[in-house]
Amino acid sequence: MAKSPALFLDRDGNLIKDHHHTCQVEQISLISGVKPALRACLSAGYKLFVLTNQSGINRGIFTWEQYHACNQRMLELLDLPTPGILEIKAAPERPDEPSVYRKPSPRFILEMIEQHELDATRCWMVGDRITDWEAGLNAGIKSCAVRSGAGRAEDFIYAEKMKFTIRQDFPEFVRQDLGLNWDK
Repeated sequence: MAKSPALFLDRDGNLIKDHHHTCQVEQISLISGVKPALRACLSAGYKLFVLTNQSGINRGIFTWEQYHACNQRMLELLDLPTPGILEIKAAPERPDEPSVYRKPSPRFILEMIEQHELDATRCWMVGDRITDWEAGLNAGIKSCAVRSGAGRAEDFIYAEKMKFTIRQDFPEFVRQDLGLNWDK
């Protein structure tokens, strides 16, 4: 049986608007075009995963309950057909704390590639920060840098140097790099 392609997606600044430590359900709004882009990916056979650093939890800015409520709201707004997003993994550690899953760690990606029998040559990590792109690099998959979030100008200079794909947002990536289209 052929192995499936997959997308590993950062949450804030890629799927939903980034509010720097997004923790209130009222803050959750989709980035324009994300919903139909994800639907097109599912129709094309891509498996979807979300990998997000959420240091606000260990910083005491918000709780796991608030984090889960925000994810639930995002999933409601996306309203994806089954199977939808297969797994969402959050790394709650601060950057100065030891961590297993905090990006740029490739561990979650590597575990999902093995567990779901994915074709690593057809997998991408898509996000708005260096840690996202490096997680993909560290896992041996392709990375796409999107400008729809908190990435700084110098981050995109680094992305160019590293030869990561750079797009305005996730929908542009889906059209340009995956070759998928949908009606507006």
